[in-house]
Amino acid sequence: MGLTIGVDIGGTKIAAGVVDEEGTILDTSTVPTPPTPEGVVEAIAEAVKTVGRGSKCEAVGIGAAGYVDDKRATVLFAPNIKWRHEALKDKVEQRVGLSVVVENDANAAAWGEYRFGAGAGHDDVVVITLGTGLGGGIIMGGRLYRGRFGVAGEFGHIRVVPDGLLCGCGSQGCWEQYASGRALVRYARQRASATPEAASILLAEGDGTPEGIEGRHVSAAARQGDPVAIDSFRELARWAGAGLADLASLFDPSAFIVGGGVSDEGDLVLEPIRKSFRRWLVGSRYRPHAQVVAAQLGGRAGLVGAADLARQG
Repeated sequence: MGLTIGVDIGGTKIAAGVVDEEGTILDTSTVPTPPTPEGVVEAIAEAVKTVGRGSKCEAVGIGAAGYVDDKRATVLFAPNIKWRHEALKDKVEQRVGLSVVVENDANAAAWGEYRFGAGAGHDDVVVITLGTGLGGGIIMGGRLYRGRFGVAGEFGHIRVVPDGLLCGCGSQGCWEQYASGRALVRYARQRASATPEAASILLAEGDGTPEGIEGRHVSAAARQGDPVAIDSFRELARWAGAGLADLASLFDPSAFIVGGGVSDEGDLVLEPIRKSFRRWLVGSRYRPHAQVVAAQLGGRAGLVGAADLARQG
């Protein structure tokens, strides 16, 4: 199969792109994300039709933030869009006249990294995305592992602290409450509130108050050497690395790929993650260690991965 279209559904925009067999995006189109579930379906169709004009595209892959069934056709649950058992494949196919594959967005990004990014040379990889929340995907033996019902890889909702912080999923103590962009901001605000004199750079990046600190402020302050910002990254990394050690016990991959906005800080966060991973890996002194590497495709991973999964059929 030649050209395919990948679709990445974001909170504010829907991006569609024509992708070739080498993972290169040849053309893109974006439309605003509508506020209603049915409006999102129409917007996806609009973006696909727009980007597909003038190109002989053969299939469409859609990355959706939610639980997707084992047939890669129905979004069982998408909290941000309020889809419940949404027959997305059928609805989009009826509108665009092309075969459609629906996949969880983190799975699509994981597949994109495996095929065209940091996963080169590996057949067994686990990808985690440290964004606002924590997502992930599993590649075993060169195949995307989805589980019997299609919803494997929801790492962010592994409970790491019994009766811990309340998560948006309704449970308590989920991993993403301790290792995510949202957690990073919470750590920074708490530390800046406790020791404002040590957080002068961090506070100056925002509005001068702990409550005004956002993720970009923590990153900027850490790059300038602010000790509170750096310590906040280290706390996030401690939780992330410990979680990877647990995943190594489950999957024993040759590499962990760390993506998402938090990973854009490079070794500021990756090196402490590696240190924590080694610290908590069972039998660390006597077994091979998986590599812990940064994702390479950035925001393109989901679109490219969804397009390639459509190509795989």
